[in-house]
Amino acid sequence: MGRYFDIDVSEIREFANRLRMAEEDFNKQMETFAEAIGDEFLRIVEDEIIRRSVVDTRLLLHSFTKGDSHNIWTLTDDGGNITLEVGTNLEYAAYVNDGHWTCKKGQSKRFVPGYWNGEHFIYDPSANTGMVLKQQWINAQPYYTAAEKIIEKMFPELLGAKLQEWIDKYFGN
Repeated sequence: MGRYFDIDVSEIREFANRLRMAEEDFNKQMETFAEAIGDEFLRIVEDEIIRRSVVDTRLLLHSFTKGDSHNIWTLTDDGGNITLEVGTNLEYAAYVNDGHWTCKKGQSKRFVPGYWNGEHFIYDPSANTGMVLKQQWINAQPYYTAAEKIIEKMFPELLGAKLQEWIDKYFGN
């Protein structure tokens, strides 16, 4: 005596196939998303530099452009975490963001080599001319800190939208 059960697993197999395809595509999609977040962050940093009228915006502003010689852009994927480091390697960028003293502790003034071009001072370490800075505190212009706060607020919604797009691609109707 025997009984046969005919079970239709075609939909489950189709779902499993979608899972395989989705898994292959997921890391690529997340790397693309990380790069898009990095691009957006750099755009926001540049906007904040312009909005705050940061002094000497040329070099600083360009250093937040992907591919610039002073830009930091490193994407790593270790299989568990995708990490994107973005920023600038300009030493003075942090001083502008955080504020700073014009001279080292114990100094009342210091000489800075360079020359004046109209109202703008051009730093030139090889110049015989320059200016003398007296010790004073330069207030912070937290362009980078502001950009971090903006992108942190945007991130959950952007990630949710990206995940929904991915889910719809593989599991939507």
